[in-house]
Amino acid sequence: MKWHELTISTTEEATEMISNFLHELGAGGVSIEESGTLNKPRDTSLGQWYELPLNDIPEGQAIIKGYFAEGTDLSVLIEELKPRVEELRSFDIDTGEVSYSAKEVDDEDWSTAWKQYFKPIRVSDSLTIKPTWEDYAPGEGERIIELDPGMAFGTGTHPTTALCLQTLESVVRGGEEMIDVGTGSGILAIGACRLGAKSVLALDLDPIAVSSATENVRLNGLSEQVEVRLSDLLGVLRESDGGAGVPSALRVTVPVDLVVANILAEIILLFIDDVYEALKPGGTYIASGVYKNKENEVEEGLKASGFHIVEKRRDEDWIAYVARKPQVG
Repeated sequence: MKWHELTISTTEEATEMISNFLHELGAGGVSIEESGTLNKPRDTSLGQWYELPLNDIPEGQAIIKGYFAEGTDLSVLIEELKPRVEELRSFDIDTGEVSYSAKEVDDEDWSTAWKQYFKPIRVSDSLTIKPTWEDYAPGEGERIIELDPGMAFGTGTHPTTALCLQTLESVVRGGEEMIDVGTGSGILAIGACRLGAKSVLALDLDPIAVSSATENVRLNGLSEQVEVRLSDLLGVLRESDGGAGVPSALRVTVPVDLVVANILAEIILLFIDDVYEALKPGGTYIASGVYKNKENEVEEGLKASGFHIVEKRRDEDWIAYVARKPQVG
């Protein structure tokens, strides 16, 4: 089968939003290649190794490739995409000098080639992400997350995902009920259960992500602990059960102990009050996916909703917040 490959040159800062645009426009897959320079700071504290080859992409730049089925008119698609990319500047997202190019490729040229670069990776003191197709013998005390992300976001190699997993390890004490907003591949929901969380409600607006997360939950033997649902942020919590309020069928009981959201700052700012309401007094909110240019705005938003900032963690230019809802009185 032939596919149309749309290549977009932009910045690392803009990759998540543009990738999302491509999925919304019907991409059958999206790949991202960032700068491979050795000058880029890398976290090797947990023994991570970086197998991606060096490339000539300038520091801070990225190449995104979206794959569209035969019959897609890429000229029309690009004209629809361009204004959406331009609009990112109004959200203080630097897209750089964006360029577009297209060509035709064979299915086998892209659908599985990326797998050769996705190896088992230790992302925290105890958590290791293992691709389902790789053989790996865990060490003592090592907790394994089996993962096949497919087309969903979340392999653990992106700073925001690694930050969330490391933060979860410091927060989860055992027995918590958690909501994972924007679950992607389901990696955070699975990681939380591996760390001792009792149950997780994993939510995503993208049907592809819901399918991917459901399968990864099954592969990890956690279908009884993790419920994956299609939902616009916390919208599923507003569904009524015959007018009786929160649906009784949810795997967790709201309010919960912990909410995690690994999404862009612009989205985090939209539903901080909803998160506050979904948490028990003393509950914890981990908000990741915040780029450095939105740091103050997110911090002010959390405080304005009543949260206390407990901790800020950083990886490269990305920030994860640990915020707590005050105890009653």
